[in-house]
Order: sequence, then C-alpha cells, then structure tokens
Amino acid sequence: MTSKPSTRERIRSEAAALFRQQGYCGSSMSGLAAQVGISKSSLYHHFTSKQAVLSEIIELTVDRVAPLVQAVADSDRPITERLRQAIEIHTVEAIRDQDAVACFVEEGRFLGPELRALHVAKRDRYELIFRLMLAEGIASGDFPNQDVDLTIKAILGMCNSVVRWYSPGGPQTPERIAAEFARFGVGAASGEHEHALLAGSP
Repeated sequence: MTSKPSTRERIRSEAAALFRQQGYCGSSMSGLAAQVGISKSSLYHHFTSKQAVLSEIIELTVDRVAPLVQAVADSDRPITERLRQAIEIHTVEAIRDQDAVACFVEEGRFLGPELRALHVAKRDRYELIFRLMLAEGIASGDFPNQDVDLTIKAILGMCNSVVRWYSPGGPQTPERIAAEFARFGVGAASGEHEHALLAGSP
C-alpha cells in the first residue's frame, strides 16, 4: 500500500513540475500554493522561500540517485559493464523523475551564491563517480587515453537531454532509451565513435 504523500512532498512535486514548465523565474510562490491547493501562508510554513524549494528539490534528487550509481561503481564487475550500467541508471532516473531532474539540470543556476555553491559541489561529486570509472578504465587499458572530464560531460549531457524531449506517450521506453544511450556512451569512451558525443555536452 502506497502512503499518501505529505504536504511537503506535494509542494516539491508541484514545484518541480511548475519550474520545468514555466521556468524558475516565471513561477511564483502564490502560483505554487494554488497548484498545491493550500494557502500562501501554509506554503511559507513549509518553505521560507522559492529558493528553498528549488534547493531541496535539487539536493534530494542528487541524494537519491548518487548512491545507486556509486553502488555500481564499487562493484567488482568489469569496468565497461560498470560504466554501461551507471549510464543506464542515470538515464532511467532522469526520465522517471523528469521534473526534478530538469530542475537539477536547468534551474540550479538561479540559486543564490551560497546555495548554488552547495549545488555545484554536490553535482561535481556525483560527476566524479563517472570520471573515476573512466579513469580506471583508461589505467587498465580498457579505454583509450582521452580527456576524462570532457568525455563524461558529453555523456552526461546526452543523458540529461531526455528531460527536455522525453514524452511518456513516445514510442521508446525509458529502459530502451537508457540502453541505447549506454551503448553509445560506452562506445564513445572506448573510442568506437570518437567525438560523436560532443554535440550533447552541456
């Protein structure tokens, strides 16, 4: 039995959808309160500002996905399979939590300096999981020598693009998209189609 979401959870969910559809700057706390079906004063009881809402959406999104990817990175599978599975997880989770991940990808730049610094640090730690896997593969000879940072930015840029165009009514399932992105990403890391991912880089 699925528990009923709390008011705070509903606020985050509606805010993520609102920010993705209208943009952070185009959304208001009064509009969010109306969307959730609560008073503005009640909204401010849960979140002191629009910045606080966006920050929590972003933080919880990273905190949810990072352990899943880290568990794969820490496994004893071949490095090629670890990178493949990590890309699949990242892509599937981006689709399943499309509104929140869109906030992470697109709206984090609107956070104030302190909150943005926290967001960037957490984002960098997440990306580091992928960079370390690629660096390990280069050291072992499984991947050719390459610019690790650029390659991972390109791979994650490709994966993150799904928040802009994925539609639940489309012909491809999240799993199929993730598998294709993983195949393409690992192929690029392996040098099979060098530089092909650069168009997807953020």
